[in-house]
Amino acid sequence: MIRLNLMLLLAVLVSAFYLVHTQYESRRLYTAIDKSRAQSHRLEADHEQLQVQKREQATPARVQQLAARQLQMRPVSPGITQYVTLPAQPAPEVER
Repeated sequence: MIRLNLMLLLAVLVSAFYLVHTQYESRRLYTAIDKSRAQSHRLEADHEQLQVQKREQATPARVQQLAARQLQMRPVSPGITQYVTLPAQPAPEVER
């Protein structure tokens, strides 16, 4: 009878330790999921902010301003347009 009681006590203790371990792992995993969700929200906000900045950088007015200031480009006018023409070349002869 004493052996049976000891075996049952051992089974209860093992079961209790397993329950504590399982609850600990559950809480640890929940914390990891919560941190991952928070990081996901931060990354989504950063992505949206970068998309807004990208749209701001690509506006036609800004591109024109950069072209004029940094590349010294100016709008096209007939007075400064140079046309390139190729010299007339004789047509190649076709052999028959």
